[in-house]
Amino acid sequence: MRIEKTLEKIGFSPNEIKVYLTLNGNGSTKAGRIAKLAKIDRSSAYNSLKLLQEKGLVSYVNIGKVKWFQVTGPRRILDYIKEQEEDVRKILPQLQAVHKTKKVEGQVRLFKGVKGVRSVFLDIIRTEEDNFIFGSEGQFSERMKEFALQFGRMKKEKGIRTQNLIRRDRSELDNETTEYRYVPAVKESPAVTNIYGDKIAIIIWTDEPEAIVIENAAAAKAYKSYFDFMWKNGKKK
Repeated sequence: MRIEKTLEKIGFSPNEIKVYLTLNGNGSTKAGRIAKLAKIDRSSAYNSLKLLQEKGLVSYVNIGKVKWFQVTGPRRILDYIKEQEEDVRKILPQLQAVHKTKKVEGQVRLFKGVKGVRSVFLDIIRTEEDNFIFGSEGQFSERMKEFALQFGRMKKEKGIRTQNLIRRDRSELDNETTEYRYVPAVKESPAVTNIYGDKIAIIIWTDEPEAIVIENAAAAKAYKSYFDFMWKNGKKK
């Protein structure tokens, strides 16, 4: 199931997966037998073979008047993904230009799950703005330890500094790019607020974490003024 799920994630259709795995497991095979082994109809098998050939993942040879199909080798999948990445890189400048001109001030976005939260932290890196945090209970370090360490390294490379207001009995992994101050009489909370550039990211560390990102310069400025007041009155370690 892991193989099928991975192939699905990179854009294979269910029938493409069946055909590809059939060929990968049986070697050079005729279309009719591929359809039978994959348990799909003949027309679906031909269509999937055509799509896999366009991806460069399947080739064929003519023996007499019959086509015998075979996969080009599993490592070709990595080449296919790299080619897609290169294609996306070519159109990114144009997409970014349109995104900047059409962006609506005050937009709010919701991200779900660990991958969604991860994308928010990567956005902090992309902005290359210092990050100001309050409400952290160490959830990032505990729930995403490996990525938290990677995030710390990326911050260091980009010169991003963090100021983090936490409770006295809390500790975090990042002591190299982060300065901490402690606030008394603060109750434990699953919600952590990050302020960076013109954005506010509120990460809610429930069983399935969620993040709300507000992109609004005035709101970010207001949040930052509250943070500055709390920071000024916080205690150093």
